[in-house]
Amino acid sequence: MYRQEEIKPYAPTGEKHEQVEEMFDHIAPTYDVLNHTLSLGTDRGWRRKAMDALGKHRPRHILDVATGTGDFAILAARRLGTEGLHITGADISEGMMQVGREKVRQLGLEHVISFRREDCTQLSFDDASFDAVTVAYGVRNFQDLDAGLREMCRVLRPGGHLLVVELASPPHFPMKQLFWLYSHVWMPLVGRLVSKDDHAYRYLPATMEAFPQGEVMEGILLRAGFRSVEWKRFTFGICTMYLAEK
Repeated sequence: MYRQEEIKPYAPTGEKHEQVEEMFDHIAPTYDVLNHTLSLGTDRGWRRKAMDALGKHRPRHILDVATGTGDFAILAARRLGTEGLHITGADISEGMMQVGREKVRQLGLEHVISFRREDCTQLSFDDASFDAVTVAYGVRNFQDLDAGLREMCRVLRPGGHLLVVELASPPHFPMKQLFWLYSHVWMPLVGRLVSKDDHAYRYLPATMEAFPQGEVMEGILLRAGFRSVEWKRFTFGICTMYLAEK
């Protein structure tokens, strides 16, 4: 078991995935505003760089796991072109996906992006169903990281790609110390005031610190069945992109 799997939003007992679902349902109305505010908008740049790296492989059938409010799926539609493109956003939180469905409707992308409630460790899709699987800022919330990665590998066609973008604690001084202050003081304070959830914005930075990084995550991806793993850190290591092939 990885350390972030033991961290739960509300109570040390009970299933993590149930608590994560409850948390995201609760913070869904304010999630987008807080996400971009707390990152000072830099999360948009990280997503664009990651999506452009995937775009070189020209995927047309994409599964966006832990899609949340659909930001990464919408970005894929904008960066990859909508002709022949279909993206399925999958998440356990109906509250988050309801926000996503409304955003997609307003953008006129219903013919490109659809949403389905899914457990990432037990996906309902057939083997080799997708050209690419993407997940942005979601894998650290998995109750079972290995199972989730194996499922994403299973639904990828041979030669398909997995793109993971995940937040982490910067590894080096002084950003490591500055990020600790940001994540332990500023993020919980702003998160509590805006979302009215005392736990969510303490849970989220705790999982960032616990999540395996760099070479360790590369090894985890290889054991899950992927190959040719590439990874790159953004903004002093606050965010890392992993791109792997099946």
